[in-house]
Order: sequence, then C-alpha cells, then structure tokens
Amino acid sequence: METDVVIKATKVDGIYDKDPVKFADAKKYGTVTYNEVLAKDLKVMDATAISLCRENKLPIIVFNSLVEGNLKKVVMGEHIGTTVVAD
Repeated sequence: METDVVIKATKVDGIYDKDPVKFADAKKYGTVTYNEVLAKDLKVMDATAISLCRENKLPIIVFNSLVEGNLKKVVMGEHIGTTVVAD
C-alpha cells in the first residue's frame, strides 16, 4: 500500500474516551497512540486495522465528515479531529 496516512471520516469530530453522543463529559483526544487505542479499547476501528496501521507506521486521522470543508482541511494538512500516531 502506498499511502502516507489513513483518514477515517465519521459522524463525530474525533476520538473520545466514551461515546460523546451519550455522555456530555466525554473527553476528546487531540492525539492518541496506537497502543492507547488498543489498551483503552477506544472505538475507532477494529483492532486488526489499528494493528496494521501501527505495523506500517501509518497515522490515522479521524474527523467529522458531516462538516462541510473538513475533508479539504484534512487533505491540506490542517489538524482537525484526532490523529493516531506511533508510541
């Protein structure tokens, strides 16, 4: 696979410690590591996909696709949402 980053478009603006739709006190991560995602069982994508990204050193950008202009912001390198990075 020849790519520099994996982008995951969702209906929320990043990765949270718990469901932000159900819990008003949910904490959003600006940046989180692959190991934190796996250890804390953060609901980003399945563990196999996270592991493959980690093995290939591919950052994952999770962002809200329902906000107009967000995809362009991600492609242009603007930091929005949450980025999953190496430890």
